[in-house]
Amino acid sequence: MNDLLLDLLPDYGVPFLTLVTLLSCLALPVPASLVMMAAGGFAASGDLSPTAVVLGALGGAVLGDQAGFWLGRSGSGLVTRIEAKGGRQAHALGRATRLTRDRGSIAVFLSRWLLSPLGPYVNLASGAARMGWRGFTLAAIAGEAVWVTVYVGLGAGAGHNLAQIWPMISDGLGLLAALAVAALALLRLRHLLHSYEVTGGKVRRKAGPARP
Repeated sequence: MNDLLLDLLPDYGVPFLTLVTLLSCLALPVPASLVMMAAGGFAASGDLSPTAVVLGALGGAVLGDQAGFWLGRSGSGLVTRIEAKGGRQAHALGRATRLTRDRGSIAVFLSRWLLSPLGPYVNLASGAARMGWRGFTLAAIAGEAVWVTVYVGLGAGAGHNLAQIWPMISDGLGLLAALAVAALALLRLRHLLHSYEVTGGKVRRKAGPARP
């Protein structure tokens, strides 16, 4: 499938790139990062406009994020159906829901590029949780800008060596994502530990600040 999509890119150019990034933000299994890198290579060689590549990829990603957000907010029952179905998607949605609840707009920003497999589910979870549209949108655009810049830039730098260096890039980014998940888990554990105290041999939740 990867080869087919890369073969279509020279023929259909930036509109095809926009479609791929949009679909990836809706949890469809398309290799958007790889296609962006290939587009960066074509931009470096002069076959595609660098500005059009960046704007096309960013535009598709932002549109996909907005679609996912409003699907989650619409009350269409999509989130409930994914949860009821179980499996990998339900697991990803559960992780995204917890991450969004704990980190808010930071979760949206990180899930655009560092934790990108959770991105589509963070969109749904953010909408379902009634996160403010403006905060979601600003965080999403900032994160997508990082995603697009990194991958288009890598593709432009790799040129014809993309096929050789892609596995190394993929493994390296996977390691960064794993480290980010571990760091977030540690922060969550630290927060929980500070929320409880031992009194008289019993573990109790600390009282919150007194209301005036």
